[in-house]
Amino acid sequence: MQSSKWIFGALAVLPSIALAQSSVTLYGLIDNGVEYINHVGAASSGVVRMPKFTGTVPSRWGMRGTEDLGSGIKSMFVLESGFAPESGTSAQGGRLFGRQAYVGLSSDRWGQLTFGRQFTMQFWATLDSDILTSNVYGGNVVDSYRANPRADNAIGYRGKFGNITIAGTYSLGRDVVSAPAGANCAGESPADKQACRGWSAMIAYDTNTWGVSTAYESLRGGADATGGLTSSGLKDNRIIFGAYSLMNNVKVGIGGTIRDNDGSTTPHSQLYYVGAAYDLTPALNLAAQIYWLRYSHSPNKAWLEAVRATYSFSKRTSAYVTAGFIDNRGNLSLSVSSGDNTNTSPTPGGNQFGTMVGLKHVF
Repeated sequence: MQSSKWIFGALAVLPSIALAQSSVTLYGLIDNGVEYINHVGAASSGVVRMPKFTGTVPSRWGMRGTEDLGSGIKSMFVLESGFAPESGTSAQGGRLFGRQAYVGLSSDRWGQLTFGRQFTMQFWATLDSDILTSNVYGGNVVDSYRANPRADNAIGYRGKFGNITIAGTYSLGRDVVSAPAGANCAGESPADKQACRGWSAMIAYDTNTWGVSTAYESLRGGADATGGLTSSGLKDNRIIFGAYSLMNNVKVGIGGTIRDNDGSTTPHSQLYYVGAAYDLTPALNLAAQIYWLRYSHSPNKAWLEAVRATYSFSKRTSAYVTAGFIDNRGNLSLSVSSGDNTNTSPTPGGNQFGTMVGLKHVF
């Protein structure tokens, strides 16, 4: 009888042991407000709206989990969904988990290996050096790929060895959704094994006060791909670099992208940026950044200047005011706002001003 009690008692404890070795976290944020944009279209009219894609950052929710397998090894997963808070619709072309959806293994010694839809090195190489990142008036304005630096069907690796991080991705078929949320380039075709493949690699060095990174990313085209990459022999290649420095309550970042895009009539372009953020008080942060985009052997150029003030009511809730001004040259007609640039572009060579007041809540 005593042995039976012991057995049943041990079995009752087993579920709690399993739970102690694994965890699942639900997380997310919602960020939206109201913006005004001038000089829209040939009529040079203005528009007041709630943007669809981003405020200071894009809205999202997700789940992540780990299980300790012992010997410093863990299994892990991430499912992350982007959404448009002004309408409640899914982002990333209507995908349920369009921001990230992957499973993998991680080791304290050897790093992390993952399989599924995940960020490419474009994202990680600019994360610290680009001060405004995905702000509604930020890098996504002058390079739309920055809004979706992800790959479907991807194998990823990231390892940190002291101060050095080595990482990369290889995609068997990089993006099945049509533009602007994707490239309509599924790949994984027995008829053309190179179609829609993509790869990226990064090396970074970080300390407590500064860091540098560089990455290379190459995207192949396919028969139905958008963006001019209509065959697997055409590629869109990027060299990406960045650096940042932390000094008391100031952060400074600088970086750029050198691009060679076979799908464009002006294939060679350069994008540079420099920015800074300053904690005026523990609750009030001020940030500013300048971007310069130019196309080689072309009059097409653009300057983007943006500023932002953020006041944190708590660790989870903050309000902000941001503004941006873009000066297009040549035939460029980039909108100042990446909130939804479908119908807000100025005339070619025109300039545009935008400003937004918003609220962000993290959960």
